Amino acid sequence: MATSISGAAAAGKTWLGHPRGLFLLFFAEMWERFSYYGMRAILIFYLTKHFLFGEDKAYLLYGAYTSLVYITPVIGGYLADRFLGPRKAVLAGGLFIAFGHFLIAVTEGPGGQDPVYLNGFYLALASIIVGTGFLKANISVLVGELYPRDDARRDPAFSIFYMGINAGGAIGPLVCGLLGETMGWGWGFGAAGVGMLLGLVMFVWLTPWLLGKGEPPAPQQLRAPAVAGVSQEWTIYLGAILGVVAIWFVIRYAELLGYALLAFAALTVIYIVWRTLGTLAKVDRDRMFAALFLIALNPLFWGLFEQTGSSLNIFTDRNVDRTVLGWDIPASMFQSVNSIFIILLAPLFAILWTFLDKRRLEPSSPAKFGIGLILCGAGFLVLVAGAAMAGEDLTPLLFVILIYLFHTMAELCFSPVGLSAMTRLSVPNMVGLVMGTWFLAMAAGNFIAGLIARATGSGDADGVAQVLGVYTRIGWFSMGVGVLVLLVSPAIKRLMHLDTIGAEDKP
Repeated sequence: MATSISGAAAAGKTWLGHPRGLFLLFFAEMWERFSYYGMRAILIFYLTKHFLFGEDKAYLLYGAYTSLVYITPVIGGYLADRFLGPRKAVLAGGLFIAFGHFLIAVTEGPGGQDPVYLNGFYLALASIIVGTGFLKANISVLVGELYPRDDARRDPAFSIFYMGINAGGAIGPLVCGLLGETMGWGWGFGAAGVGMLLGLVMFVWLTPWLLGKGEPPAPQQLRAPAVAGVSQEWTIYLGAILGVVAIWFVIRYAELLGYALLAFAALTVIYIVWRTLGTLAKVDRDRMFAALFLIALNPLFWGLFEQTGSSLNIFTDRNVDRTVLGWDIPASMFQSVNSIFIILLAPLFAILWTFLDKRRLEPSSPAKFGIGLILCGAGFLVLVAGAAMAGEDLTPLLFVILIYLFHTMAELCFSPVGLSAMTRLSVPNMVGLVMGTWFLAMAAGNFIAGLIARATGSGDADGVAQVLGVYTRIGWFSMGVGVLVLLVSPAIKRLMHLDTIGAEDKP
């Protein structure tokens, strides 16, 4: 009885009107994103300046890596749904990620493509990829579990959570970029590993704030022997280690891997459609089709948005005037600009959605996606206009800041809204799979981003026109698709059945 009363009391504790568990997840994800974005900020430069890869190969390897960190959440989401539960999956993922970052730091080597150091680097990337598969989808699922499906606080909660992501995303490139480009690459990657360890400590220490959410669906079964007397839980972890070895072997075949990823994405969507048609009633079926429509827009948006870490990063390094008060700012540090804008704008967007919701004027999730695509395209066109105005001179820094501003507003219309929609629209026994498929679509977008980056050419002085030509075409294309999405958004909203959502969860 005492435990029950204590739990009830704890459940009533909130911060800023939200469960305390939201802020635990905020800080845990903040440190995980510190590690990811800090590492990503210097990765393209590490490939081209340290390992001396040509840009075509570097862009594809970068795209393969960022794709795989979004494809593995499909598997991690499935394993959490069926066996581990989100909490254990997040903890395991953090350990794999921290190991990968520290391994990069200690296998830097003297430079050039020495096979020993290069294979150590591939192994580290594989560990980070597997770890992200366990962590990424499931920490978002934990946020969703804190709220009923019809709770009006869900979208604001995901916006707050997304602000935590970007607090880490803002600090990570500043710290890791500065250390990596000025003191040595190992310092930058090592700092990313420290960030992940801090996130793990936070998550373990404050786990009671989750109030029992995210536990395994069948704890006794998880402890039972599965293979050769090894428990089901440890069989999964050993399988993850074998997964690291498999990814270590295939990641060097970046382009082939990317096309295999697209095929896997198609098969996953077909599987979800099959389950939707065969097992769900009409209302849940409609909602799942609405979720699939939103998922289908993911590869386009992220294929454009993720130029940030590849072609835009190289463009900033070579063709932008980065001197401020006599200091030539390292290009990798500009990876923080997007996250800084998120921190500034996310609370305003959360307030805006709540304000509009109370007046029944809030755009639907599909309409927000359309607005996001329009803003994403506009960002590219602003940068192109600034470069054209500069002529033969370096592009003024202002226009790089402006593309990040437009893309940040686009992201706020897209990513937190999408995360919330996936947990709201999917049925309980498919939420991990659907969330994983959301990240799988992001993976496809990251591979497409690598192909787009390769199309921009070298990015040197003679190739600026080619870069800007690609940016012009994708800018107008994104805006056109955004307009079409706005036109069909009322029909997609009807499929969401918002008037009855959450009613089935009530006694």
